[in-house]
Amino acid sequence: MDELVNLVVKKTGIPKETAKQVVTVVLDFLKKKLPAPIAAQVDSVLSGKGVAGAVAGALDDGKLDASDAANLLGGLLGGKKK
Repeated sequence: MDELVNLVVKKTGIPKETAKQVVTVVLDFLKKKLPAPIAAQVDSVLSGKGVAGAVAGALDDGKLDASDAANLLGGLLGGKKK
């Protein structure tokens, strides 16, 4: 989120605290309007983890198997994760 806040500051010249409030309001709005599975991924993407973070988290044993794939797909589509 900091990257987005810094971009807003750079493009608009508004103070960083104001930009942070604006970004928070917009992200909260988007999360309410997006389908739940997509909205759940917003924070993950903004934190820089995204799909790569989900994959790393699923690979407890260093191997990708059917269970890991099911957990990743379930998490991506809003289902339960292990």
